[in-house]
Amino acid sequence: MGLDIGKKTIGVALSDPVGLTAQPVTTVKRTTFVKDIEAVLKLASGNEVSTIVAGLPLNMDGTHSPQTGFVLKFVDRLRESASMPVETWDERLSTAAVERVLIEGDISRSRRKEVVDKLAASYILQGYLDSRRVE
Repeated sequence: MGLDIGKKTIGVALSDPVGLTAQPVTTVKRTTFVKDIEAVLKLASGNEVSTIVAGLPLNMDGTHSPQTGFVLKFVDRLRESASMPVETWDERLSTAAVERVLIEGDISRSRRKEVVDKLAASYILQGYLDSRRVE
């Protein structure tokens, strides 16, 4: 399962059973850490997830930003509650790449806003899956 963790929403993506492709699934509206983690874990258990991959927003030079700290705090709490491994994956430019594809596809601004988080989660998860095949 791939996550794009934001302050207002969490984009969620899942891979196919053999881990070749990532598909966008849903967007979870953020409320509290406890409820957000419950929602993510419910999706994970309902889809037989073996690993959760959270996008880690780094600055272009690889350093941490305020958003990085926010995501790491969420990931730490998720690890405390999850029965499966929770990993992070460098998500630099994931949202920008997804936005660019949607704009090129002539998707309206309102529709882009609806799908960008779950598509970013899919982009993050696909990068993770691709890296595991190379090893």
